[in-house]
Amino acid sequence: MRIEVLGAGFNSAGLRDGVARAPEALRRAGLIAGAAAHHEVRDAGDVDFSEPVPRRGEVSALLAEEALTSMARGVRQRIETILAEGGFPLLVGGDCAVLPGALHACRAVHGGVGLVFVDGHEDAWPPADSTTGEAADCELGLALGVTAAHVGPELSPVLRPAATALLGPRDGAELAEHGVASLRGSLWFATDRELTGRIAAAVADAVATVERSAPRWWLHVDLDVLATDQLAAVDYPQPGGLRWEELTELTAIALRRPGCAGWSLTIYNPDLDEDGHEAARIVRYVEDALSVVPSGSVAT
Repeated sequence: MRIEVLGAGFNSAGLRDGVARAPEALRRAGLIAGAAAHHEVRDAGDVDFSEPVPRRGEVSALLAEEALTSMARGVRQRIETILAEGGFPLLVGGDCAVLPGALHACRAVHGGVGLVFVDGHEDAWPPADSTTGEAADCELGLALGVTAAHVGPELSPVLRPAATALLGPRDGAELAEHGVASLRGSLWFATDRELTGRIAAAVADAVATVERSAPRWWLHVDLDVLATDQLAAVDYPQPGGLRWEELTELTAIALRRPGCAGWSLTIYNPDLDEDGHEAARIVRYVEDALSVVPSGSVAT
């Protein structure tokens, strides 16, 4: 497997700091060397996009609308090239708004796409109802067509519920408080509590469900699926969450599946990690997850 590490330092708040600095901070912490411990790895650099402006767009109701669409277009183009050349993309955000471009790229190259989505949040807020205005609140809903932003083809629907699995959310009470419909019941779904003690069985079932509808699929991991005592350098901590060992097991099982076409990793804020120990732990997670994936086992 030839892994292509691509940075997309986008912050949906319309800022150039916070999670926007994650690709640089993780590279500095040894991400490339960690991934290369067991596989051929190339650093593919970073996606370029227009300067973000922290103002809600008139069309999308999302912050940094122009930068968002520019970034999504750049991610799609870069991931399409990596996939077409037989590489396995490891897309490092930034935040979850990097995901739709990757999904569109995967569909363009493989003719279809599914998603195994690992996140502490459901990320399906209607943009106008988002309390933050951040696209990272909304990207899964946009990809499913549950909501719409009406800007750019890279933010148009690309997923079918039958080809989507959501693992680890724990924001149900917040959604209910704001009258936002949960995705539960419309796709494969397991909260953090429902995963605990049955990671292997749950991931196997989730992947099998996705693969019945989309033989090629994307793995997305938002690190706020972890408990705060496991990773504190995230912008929106919540009670509950997975442990590193559980997330590593989950990720490794998914990566070993031949249908996994790429992997995105998001929501690490180096501004909340002054001594860099959280970055080092993320790098170890990447290395550990990849260490059990035989070279060449991921389809290209």
